[in-house]
Amino acid sequence: MNKSDSVEAIIVGGGLVGLTLAAAFAGAGMETLVIDRAAPDLQLAPAFDGRASAIAYGSRLILEGVGLWPLVADRAAPIREIRVVDGGSPLFLHYDHRDVGDQPLGHIVENRVLRHGLHRLARGFPCLRHLAPAQVAGIDRDAHGVTVTLQDGTACRGRLLVAADGKASSVRTALGIGIREHRYPQTAIVTTAVHEAPHRDVAIEHFLPAGPFAILPLPPAEDQPHRSSLVWTERPALVPGLLALDEQGFTAELAARFGDHWGRVVPSGPRFAYPLGLQWARRMADHRLALVGDAAHVIHPIAGQGLNLGIRDVAALAECIVDARRLGLDVGQPEALRRYAAWRQADMLALSTVTDGLNRLFSNDVAPLRAARRLGLAAVDRLPPLKRLFMRHAMGAVGDLPRLARGERL
Repeated sequence: MNKSDSVEAIIVGGGLVGLTLAAAFAGAGMETLVIDRAAPDLQLAPAFDGRASAIAYGSRLILEGVGLWPLVADRAAPIREIRVVDGGSPLFLHYDHRDVGDQPLGHIVENRVLRHGLHRLARGFPCLRHLAPAQVAGIDRDAHGVTVTLQDGTACRGRLLVAADGKASSVRTALGIGIREHRYPQTAIVTTAVHEAPHRDVAIEHFLPAGPFAILPLPPAEDQPHRSSLVWTERPALVPGLLALDEQGFTAELAARFGDHWGRVVPSGPRFAYPLGLQWARRMADHRLALVGDAAHVIHPIAGQGLNLGIRDVAALAECIVDARRLGLDVGQPEALRRYAAWRQADMLALSTVTDGLNRLFSNDVAPLRAARRLGLAAVDRLPPLKRLFMRHAMGAVGDLPRLARGERL
């Protein structure tokens, strides 16, 4: 960019949420700049991120609306059933997509697949520019816009600034927006496993004393017809030893937790570890600023809703900003940002509370709680109206939804 260049929106952070928002803005004709500190070649490398994400039904509609879903759909595994199991109890909760319609409850997509699709999508928008690697050195906001200065001295001018730069957001910190946070005594080990029996599009949430052990269906890969992504929650003190185990030792530990769901299981690919916590920004919007994704909130992965929360941020912010733009208003004007912050606050607080409560309830081996929650799972399983309500919530199909989440045009 030249020092005189100006855009309507500057997004700092080119991860899954940042690039999805950029595609939404650019698809509506907004001149958009994405600034990311990580080089694209690094982000697209196979070892960059071993995670897979649950894409709820409502989030899939949003990704369809911005043009991403057709680029990743053939590498997404549908979730047609979910089993929730507590330890070794014979009592469980079973969700079946047929109870709420003919659509899957969601899909599992590897993050690297989403990232490749987003980079391909971004290259197709003439009004979208992607600067990476680039580091923000300074931010100056005034009555008319925002100037972002990069470390190489380049000055980028825009009407609106969006922080999409993750839970340790440098933009949020630089602009003085504090956070509330809680660190869980848990770390998530993420890896991929191959198993001898097909998963039949079933996701399993197996609660163990250290935390949930999630088995998430993946599509077939070359020479690996039956694969699942694993999110294995463990006590932090044990994680370094588990990661350091040889293949035989790690396979034994994995099999002890995986159970006999899909027959013999062996790990495949690298192992990653992510400390877990709860965090939310004290404000989701400020003067010419909006926060989205992990820059605004981080929740426990117990229900697989973290990325879905960020995708709904994208749909809500894009609707607020694009509506203002169509009226001929400044895209950084405060009314649109206030509307966005108020709209997203309830969803963020509700999911934070639910995931935190579920983790505290299930991640222990206290006998009275264990008995109560197992009876609770069995009771919900026998109440079809309540099950349908829970499923529709998990699908992102209830509440005050943005147009994109309803399958409508932005």
